[in-house]
Amino acid sequence: MSDPKTLAVAVIGGGPAGLMAAETLAAAGLSVAVYERMPSLGRRFLMAGRGGLNLTHSESLAAFKTRYGAATAALDPLIEAFTPEDLQAWATALGQETFVGSSGRIFPRSLKASPLLRAWIGRLGEAGVQFHTRHDWTGWAPDGGLTFATPDGEVVAHPSATVLAVGGASWPRLGANGAWAKTLAAEGVPLAAFAPANVGAKAAWSADFAVRFAGAPLKAVALTIGETTLRGEALVTAYGLEGGGIYALTPAIRSALAGPEPARLHIDLRPDMRRGDLASRLIGGRSGDSLSNRLRKMLKLSPVEIALLREAFGADLPRSPVGLAEAIKAVPVRLTGLMGLERAISSAGGLKFEGLDARLMLQARPGVFAAGEMLDWEAPTGGYLLQASFATGVAAARGAINWLAERP
Repeated sequence: MSDPKTLAVAVIGGGPAGLMAAETLAAAGLSVAVYERMPSLGRRFLMAGRGGLNLTHSESLAAFKTRYGAATAALDPLIEAFTPEDLQAWATALGQETFVGSSGRIFPRSLKASPLLRAWIGRLGEAGVQFHTRHDWTGWAPDGGLTFATPDGEVVAHPSATVLAVGGASWPRLGANGAWAKTLAAEGVPLAAFAPANVGAKAAWSADFAVRFAGAPLKAVALTIGETTLRGEALVTAYGLEGGGIYALTPAIRSALAGPEPARLHIDLRPDMRRGDLASRLIGGRSGDSLSNRLRKMLKLSPVEIALLREAFGADLPRSPVGLAEAIKAVPVRLTGLMGLERAISSAGGLKFEGLDARLMLQARPGVFAAGEMLDWEAPTGGYLLQASFATGVAAARGAINWLAERP
């Protein structure tokens, strides 16, 4: 089955980057069709909304732009061109006012993704954007047309330009599975291997600790691996640790796991107290108190924190106040791996920026632009993921608009 109609622009991918590209293109007066392999649009966007839909962050733009690691230089001008303030104004225009949470994160007041997505799709439909679900992009036909596998057979479209926004490789059941990488690799497009990002880390817990304390939180701790330290929270799981603090350390954990030495995370259970102050408090107490009682009464350590000390040090757990203070400030946890892409909030790797020009157009495929998580960048949770997805969607669309304007 073939569709010979020439579209102005085809957008492949119905997530945040693709829909934002479609909106930008339609606003420029272009005919736009969105192709999505799943039965409905924005499935990962809806999943993000289960946690309150953290759209972006309120920190200064200068600080914001540093959250993208090695991709900072490439993303810097794109986020400047579509800032967190622009994203908030966009949400407000859809009837979803935003607010700043206590952590500086920005959410819609409804704390849900579904009202925003419904309003967004409605506005796109009013702008003339066409939607084709259950269309799985399979590559290019010999005549250059886009080929799609559908329940009714193969469909071929012939746009004047294409925006790829097909996602990374995490949470494949929600749509993005990274299968597109083989298609682009065959075109000579440079790619970085996919790796899980914002994901839990595996630890070599004893069976007893894993059973008793799975689900217990470690609050207001400091986490260190290698040269990287940050404050945050973690959650003990049967397989290891997860939570915002662990997710933010994923690049450092990945690097440590790839090194020659065992990967060890050190947890400071009382980052606001100095070692000397901890030791002084531990000197007091009744002589008959057990070690657990001393830690609980004198330092307010929780059951999971006390158990973590015993898990880490075993029979070597110091009994002296000074030794205990040292242990509390640096509880070692040996990490054995990261959870897989199927459990990751996002993925690292993908299409390298060196394969794109400044307009996000593939150098190997003129007229084809790329956006969203399929690009080789990663960021912590906190609004940085969605902001970059939206910003690259806008940038790729503007690139396509300019490229089309240059053509006869």
